[in-house]
Amino acid sequence: MKNRILIVDDSFYMRTMLKNMLTDAGYEVVGEAANGQQALEMALASKPDLITLDVILPDNTGLDVLKGIRREQPEVKVVMCSAVGQEVIVNEALESGATAYIVKPFSEEKVLEIVGSALQEPGVEQKQ
Repeated sequence: MKNRILIVDDSFYMRTMLKNMLTDAGYEVVGEAANGQQALEMALASKPDLITLDVILPDNTGLDVLKGIRREQPEVKVVMCSAVGQEVIVNEALESGATAYIVKPFSEEKVLEIVGSALQEPGVEQKQ
């Protein structure tokens, strides 16, 4: 069974790039959300195995969305993907339940490596 992934990013370009990377690698992208409200609704509706989540969203912060996802679906893996790489934000994301944190710009290899290990190892935190 393919792992199901929800992509959350306000940038259409970034969502498309991640979707292409992940589908080419054999993952099933179950949805794309452009803001926090959509992300929370789609996460509940699609029950993904993993969510890629941007920190900067038009209606909310990715950290608030992460906390909402954790309350509703504590088992889902969340990989933060953001241009914001400040240590305080990265640490807050990991402490709030993110499985990993990838700083943009990133390579396809890095994304697939992080997503693959996040889906295979329960409870492993990674900072990249």
